[in-house]
Amino acid sequence: MAERNEAAMATTETGRTIRIAAVGDLHVQEDAQASCRDLFREISREADVLVLTGDLTNLGKPREAEILAEDLRACTIPVVAVLGNHDYESGAVEDVANIVRQAGVHLLDGQSTEIKEVGFVGVKGFVGGFGSRMLGSFGEPAIKAMVAESVSESMRLENAMRQVHTERTLVVLHYAPVVETVAGEPLEIFPFLGSSRLAETIDRFKVSAVVHGHAHRGVYEGRTPGGAPVYNVAMHVAKPTGRPYALLEI
Repeated sequence: MAERNEAAMATTETGRTIRIAAVGDLHVQEDAQASCRDLFREISREADVLVLTGDLTNLGKPREAEILAEDLRACTIPVVAVLGNHDYESGAVEDVANIVRQAGVHLLDGQSTEIKEVGFVGVKGFVGGFGSRMLGSFGEPAIKAMVAESVSESMRLENAMRQVHTERTLVVLHYAPVVETVAGEPLEIFPFLGSSRLAETIDRFKVSAVVHGHAHRGVYEGRTPGGAPVYNVAMHVAKPTGRPYALLEI
């Protein structure tokens, strides 16, 4: 049995602890030599739910999504996911999303779902920067449009959080909500790795944990200003399990 992260929340009076495997940035390619089937089989033995934190495909091509869907047949537990920026690259995001949903994945884009008495809330998130250096809505229309998109994602997250009625909630993102988990990336790209607006929204609610990807050179663990644990589960980030995925107990 892989090592599990003890920092995750313990069971509540209303339900048993569930094991959540979380991994991001699979970047499935058309010509990839390796598949994710063995990984999904292993996760199915180790966890109760699989969470995918975006960049499911490498270039957002429907064929890449089809390959992922084929690999997911090896997964025998519920799957929750959000999309990432790579999934938008080819302008076929609706096709990618439909293929993933048809594979039985709970694909969240401003919605919530309940599995085993745990609420899962998901949005992609967006860029914008962190803390006092967060990009403000000032100047050129292009800058204002970027900030408006970041604010919109945070508002969609808030609306989804208001629909949750479970005692335990996991927030699923692609972009990072805190600067701590992107540490190790070049400083110049920090503003493009996430936004503190997401953390501001999260801290308005009772949240068991937050998972995200996107920052391949980031670090595994951080916290929102309000104390919610945040985990960067991109495949490339070292985790306590020693495997590409994290295991959280909630």
